[in-house]
Amino acid sequence: MELLTEFVSANQKTDIFTIGQYIEAHININWETVIQKHNDKLLRAFTKAGDMAYGVYLNFLFRPIHIQLKQVGLYPNPRFPGDFSISREWGNFEETNQQRWMWSTIKSIEGDSLGTIVTITFHDHNQFRIPQQPEIIALAQNDTDAVVEVLSQFSTDFKNAREFKIEYAEYLQSQN
Repeated sequence: MELLTEFVSANQKTDIFTIGQYIEAHININWETVIQKHNDKLLRAFTKAGDMAYGVYLNFLFRPIHIQLKQVGLYPNPRFPGDFSISREWGNFEETNQQRWMWSTIKSIEGDSLGTIVTITFHDHNQFRIPQQPEIIALAQNDTDAVVEVLSQFSTDFKNAREFKIEYAEYLQSQN
């Protein structure tokens, strides 16, 4: 796969949509390879820590993207795939096909925001399994409220899902 610097040069622009296309291309090529390469580690992580194994997977998947962004003077804030506490998740009753939507704002070294990259991760709560490749949505918005508003218009499921921190607080309250 070509480097981000080459991809940006070929497209003659560095905007959030070009970066989103580059990340999508990286995912298309690497999402299954990362699972195969790190399968034993990911299975052990799932056995020990459950869903945290998907965070381990995403760290492996996005590591090259972090390096490429740094080389062109950009960085995600927070690191990919985003802030777990404000992410939203939903799926089927059996919890074998869940979606978690997280996002990061892409910033320049000077602190200017280009926009937001949303990562959609499909996963299974019963075993380590990624039923389909992660998806990317590039948005011009960079403020959390604006991102939530756009994603709520994009997906009714997203709109109806609660932030993880709210969902978890309700769960803890129900345990008392």
